[in-house]
Amino acid sequence: MKKGKRNKKSQLILLASTGMANIGEWVYHIAINLIIFNQTGSALAVTGLYLLKPLATLLTNGWSGSIVDRVNKRKFMTSLLLFQAMILSILPLVTSLWWVYCLVLVVNMGHALYHPASIIYMTKLVPIHERKQFNSFRSLMDSGAFVIGPAIAGFLFIISTPVTAIYVNAIALMLAGFLILLLPNLESFKAKETTTFTFKQLREDWRIVYEFSKKFRSVVIIYFLFSAVIVMTAGVDSLEAAFSKDVLNLSNTEYGFLVSIAGGGILVGAVMNTFLVKRLSTSMLIGAGSLLLALGYVVFATSSGMTMAAVGCFILSFSLAFANTGFLTFYQEHIPVEVMGRIVSLFGVAEAIVIIIVTVACGAMAEFVSIRFSVTAGVLVMVVIAIVVFVHLLIPMKAWKTPRLKSAR
Repeated sequence: MKKGKRNKKSQLILLASTGMANIGEWVYHIAINLIIFNQTGSALAVTGLYLLKPLATLLTNGWSGSIVDRVNKRKFMTSLLLFQAMILSILPLVTSLWWVYCLVLVVNMGHALYHPASIIYMTKLVPIHERKQFNSFRSLMDSGAFVIGPAIAGFLFIISTPVTAIYVNAIALMLAGFLILLLPNLESFKAKETTTFTFKQLREDWRIVYEFSKKFRSVVIIYFLFSAVIVMTAGVDSLEAAFSKDVLNLSNTEYGFLVSIAGGGILVGAVMNTFLVKRLSTSMLIGAGSLLLALGYVVFATSSGMTMAAVGCFILSFSLAFANTGFLTFYQEHIPVEVMGRIVSLFGVAEAIVIIIVTVACGAMAEFVSIRFSVTAGVLVMVVIAIVVFVHLLIPMKAWKTPRLKSAR
């Protein structure tokens, strides 16, 4: 019983650290956009920020999983959060746009390293029968950050400047890092076993990922199909503001209200998710969540005014909590924790490449055909993929037990 209470306390600390870091990230996200725009007056310069995240993934994920799987995750997570805080403290002092891009890229690379480490630590910390419920609370924290973060940023902009918001995010990351230090050490190997890292070892790790993908195709298919749905949302979202302003002719106030509706949908979905998650299977969370997400985008893409657009935004944001909880639980259950960093990181490289291609394609179609056509085409592709995800999850899979791979270390 005492061990169970300690584990619950550790779970709460991990959730608090995640929530604090996510709130700070939203404050930083809005602030850095304003800083770049105020500095350059160019919307294109702001757009460049959105390409830095997938670029960071491409530069990092090919090798990061090999490191993440072999280090002490608790210490590694703390070091990354403190390192990001240090870089953000320097950021307001830089005046050159290219140096700002470089520092933002480094911060994004730190996040790319942190993500797989946090997922692995979470998988080890939370017992199997509690993971789905924990993931629903984690989704609630993410949703709360989506609402609270911009509100804090707005308040800081009223009483101060975007630069202050950057420093607030740095402090939030430092606090999140110190909270991680309060968590237990879950590693079963010694640090000296993880000191060597060679290209031969990296090549062997790539072979392990290939072996896993070939042997457990059903798991990989579900992983990439759901990722494809999320990739299409990224492409469509890149045109959200232009669609709202140029196609729906919304005012700035109406567009702000539309964003608030989306935030409300995320929060309501996350709250309901925490109550319903135990009654829904992981397959249903992913499949039905993907379909509902696609339906929301259909309503948004076919809308002709504020009301239908708001309904679509609420539906699509509402469904995200269910879909993301199901997907996170799915790969925690079906990817071996001892190689999870390597597999998820390398899969992330493919996802980042496709995100860049889809975002550029959607932008090109919007420029040379029309915004409405580009959004509609992206949504139709998303619907087809979501239907395939739902149907595929109805088929019993033989490889749904957590696999074990040889030469994992």
